[in-house]
Amino acid sequence: MKDYREYFAGKKVTVMGLGLLGRGVGDAALIAEAGAAEVIVTDLKSAEELQSSIAALQAHENISYSLGGHKEEDFTDRDLVLVAAGVPADSEFVRIAKSKSAYVAQSAALFAELSGIPIIGVTGTRGKSTVTMMIHHCLQQITGERILLGGNVRGVSNLQLLKDVKSESLCVMELDSWQLQGWGWANMSPQVAVFTSFMEDHLNYYMRNGVTKEEAMAAYFTDKAQIFLHQDESGTLVTTPAVFEWLKKVLPDYTLGQEVKLVDSSLIPEEAHLAMPGEHNRLNAALATTALEALGIEESVIYAALALFPGVEGRLQLVKTYDNVRVYNDNNATTPQATQAALEALDLGNQNIILIAGGADKNISVENLAYVITEHCKQVILTPGSGTDRLLELLHENASVSVVADLAAAVATATAAAKAGDIILFSPAFASFAQYKNEYERNDQFLSLIEKL
Repeated sequence: MKDYREYFAGKKVTVMGLGLLGRGVGDAALIAEAGAAEVIVTDLKSAEELQSSIAALQAHENISYSLGGHKEEDFTDRDLVLVAAGVPADSEFVRIAKSKSAYVAQSAALFAELSGIPIIGVTGTRGKSTVTMMIHHCLQQITGERILLGGNVRGVSNLQLLKDVKSESLCVMELDSWQLQGWGWANMSPQVAVFTSFMEDHLNYYMRNGVTKEEAMAAYFTDKAQIFLHQDESGTLVTTPAVFEWLKKVLPDYTLGQEVKLVDSSLIPEEAHLAMPGEHNRLNAALATTALEALGIEESVIYAALALFPGVEGRLQLVKTYDNVRVYNDNNATTPQATQAALEALDLGNQNIILIAGGADKNISVENLAYVITEHCKQVILTPGSGTDRLLELLHENASVSVVADLAAAVATATAAAKAGDIILFSPAFASFAQYKNEYERNDQFLSLIEKL
């Protein structure tokens, strides 16, 4: 491991994107503590909006703030520009920083570069969080040691993890397409790469500046593909035949030199116990198992650890049972396909699901979801948003569909309608930013409402 204190000491650093989730705060704090000469934190949000994050950094006198927008001077004459995930790759200010010879990085890849430890990275449109947590859980169960967990994990600063690195450490990282842009900048990939699935998502981000849908999907896949594009022959790529077909389509000239393992859900025996229902979670377990086998762990040991996996918050999570009514939190289902998978996993032919959904559109087709809703739901309660409006166009003749003011009203309507044997499923199918700062705020509100039942 490189001495991270020595790496940051005396440097002039710009942190682009502070945010409210704690990641930017932790990264900026570590850089300041390590002895950076000057840290500029810049964000599109105002000081008032970022008040809690700024308060958490008030002890660091070498941090200054440039808020409410970015300025060119904050990206010139810098040694390092740390870019938050989600900043557009074609950002004018990222371009300026690179043109002025600053080292431009993102925190997940910079952690990997500085720590030098093996990384098991997981990406995919669906399943990446569950597979990440499965792998992390199993490694901790099997080894009895602390396994580091980072990437796109709520409240986790990747750079703060540097404090916990030991020579024998391993790290499991959930990596979204934006964080993987940073791995591409660094020409790096994790030693074990898991690519769970690929389908339409984030088209509101990728379909900009007149880009066609086909071009947007290719750009989205290319960002995801950074998880394996820079592996050497000692690396392992674990994925599915469907993702492999996308690879051949989008990157036909890429030559695979690493070990490639293609898996499907049939790898998991029928008798294997899994806490999370659905065929898609059997596939998640198969991907996690294959990644763990790449680390030299025996299948029987993996299955024993998987049997103790409790599931993941916000992903088909059974949060309450009352009066023989089951309540599931599937908050992180932010695409129509994810909600479709949840409905198919839970409905055993009884059509007893009361679905709470709705939110902001991502330019993803909703036709299949509308059909699946009619097949599996007894009632649908929608919260407002541009995605809701599109779905309503297909469900307008369905008398069991209603739109309510907010999530509190949706929960009240659902619990009033639920009878013994019913399932209340919160699976939004759309993004949260119509009514919330982020998906975590939506998740917490739902759990709070359910806790009061």
